[in-house]
Amino acid sequence: MGCLSIPFRRLPHQPKLFVQFVDNFPSVASFYAHPPTVESVKRAAQSLEFPTERRRQVAAVLRDCNQLLGGSERTQHNLDQLENGAVAVVSGQQVGLLGGPAYAFYKALSAIRIAEELSEAGIPAVPVFWMATEDHDLEEVRRVSWFDRGKLIRFELPAEGHEGQPVGQVPLGAAIEEITKAAAELCSGPGSGLVSEFIKESYSPEETYGSAFGKLFARVFAEFGLILLDPLDARLHRIAAPVYKRVVEDRDRLLKELLQRDEELESAGFDPQVRVTATSTLLFRLKDGVREPIVVGNGAGHSGGVRFKSAASSWTPEEIIKLLEAEPETFSPNALLRPVVQDYLLPSAGFLAGPAEISYLAQSEVVYRHVLGRMPAVLPRAAFTILDPKADKLLQKYQLCIENIWSGAQELRQRMESVSLPTELATDFDRRKTEIETTLSDLGDEIKKLDPTLSGAVETAKNKMTFQLEKLREKTGRALDERAGIIAEHVEFLENLLYPDKALQSRELCFLPFLAQWGVDGLRELKNLAGSESLKEHRIVRIP
Repeated sequence: MGCLSIPFRRLPHQPKLFVQFVDNFPSVASFYAHPPTVESVKRAAQSLEFPTERRRQVAAVLRDCNQLLGGSERTQHNLDQLENGAVAVVSGQQVGLLGGPAYAFYKALSAIRIAEELSEAGIPAVPVFWMATEDHDLEEVRRVSWFDRGKLIRFELPAEGHEGQPVGQVPLGAAIEEITKAAAELCSGPGSGLVSEFIKESYSPEETYGSAFGKLFARVFAEFGLILLDPLDARLHRIAAPVYKRVVEDRDRLLKELLQRDEELESAGFDPQVRVTATSTLLFRLKDGVREPIVVGNGAGHSGGVRFKSAASSWTPEEIIKLLEAEPETFSPNALLRPVVQDYLLPSAGFLAGPAEISYLAQSEVVYRHVLGRMPAVLPRAAFTILDPKADKLLQKYQLCIENIWSGAQELRQRMESVSLPTELATDFDRRKTEIETTLSDLGDEIKKLDPTLSGAVETAKNKMTFQLEKLREKTGRALDERAGIIAEHVEFLENLLYPDKALQSRELCFLPFLAQWGVDGLRELKNLAGSESLKEHRIVRIP
């Protein structure tokens, strides 16, 4: 397997704050608790104090969850480790169809490898994957692109009837059967049998987006002992209730600090990732299967005062505190509070995050500091673009690098044509034809002066030569057209694989076709590439 590296700053569509975080951390250090290094993770692990009883309670919930999802013996071993004092290295993602975009798998591999590095250094650590089942953006998870022999196949489930519902609770329904069958049949390569089996075992009509995703990840990462966490579990909400209560009680102070952080980010030249306004809170309410934001406004009537509101419901600060204590499972954190809840529940030393997450964690740091008094070290998750053998050959044939693909179809085609097509050939035909006709005409005049009876022979020769030249031109034109068609096909192949819909491969394509093509050995090799040595680089990996 070959591997090349590209700095993140040379990738398209990278958040400005993320690039600074990777390239020049001191310039943004005030927005984070630790530098993005594995040494920071080790220091965070060594200084971490975590309540034993909370550790025990969370481990019990996770043990049940992973057993239901088909977790491996290695996962159960890691849960024992977690309960007995190991730190957690965490990552997570929305529960996308067929595992969602490839980077969800890369996040899991990153957490697995960094946990291994800590354990190898004498610090017991386990990988945990937070399945974002509470997220209510069904559009984010209901479709995925599958690369198959140069073409993009779109798999998608219907969205009707589930607006505002946490995606982890949305049933897949009968439409998943056709998708499961098609995806399993498309798998090819050494790992195709195993991947097809994983798909069929995980995705069926009675499953939800959350349970199907969890079962798939439990199988794909079985040998690595990845621990899966489903935040929809009511027991986790009850454990996290003190966090919800704290952010309600301290809402005014937190809002002031978050708005101040937004100003600091803007002054430094960065756009805040999550919008915070004067009416914002950090919570949602789960009511009748729908997730609605909780906002703050002034009360009406004689009571007046500040009131917390969600849809048609309204509470005084005292009333919402009582509701939190009685029904914590009906509350859910927003994007800024979610990682704080995560690290209240888990003894997290490291958090593997994507570019957008790293940007909004600059805002969450305020909440971490206020609510937890600690924050794990944040590291960039591993980032890969996978080349199959055909793509690798095409890049070499046309003397391309992957950045040429990211430049767009027009520039890509021009570069490929400059290598492959003799663009001056058509012009040369016109020029040569004129030269030949002039030469024959001059030569004919001389011959006619010598012997007028040869006039017919001169015209016959001239016509034959012109005819043959035109025939040759037609054949050459067909060859050029055929070559141009091949180039168009190659452009489509490279773009669909390496820049699908003008997005990075890992953000658009499903990982399962690569796993089928490469096999489990390929997954192990990617895991080994997902460690601390790859934190500041995007890796281009060749499938042998």
